[in-house]
Amino acid sequence: MKITVDEGLCCGSGLCVVRADQVFDQREEDGIVVVLDDTPPTRHHEAVREAATVCPTGAISLTE
Repeated sequence: MKITVDEGLCCGSGLCVVRADQVFDQREEDGIVVVLDDTPPTRHHEAVREAATVCPTGAISLTE
């Protein structure tokens, strides 16, 4: 799995962090998503998929 994020689409809702805090974080100054690991281990894939699904702006893209 490879994660890419369009920061221009990110609205800073934080739902990705709630779903997969091992893989996503947010910048202090504006809440925009930060990817901590763009090729996460298999054990995090389900949570990452959920994070991408619940992202209100579709800013998270996955390549499997």
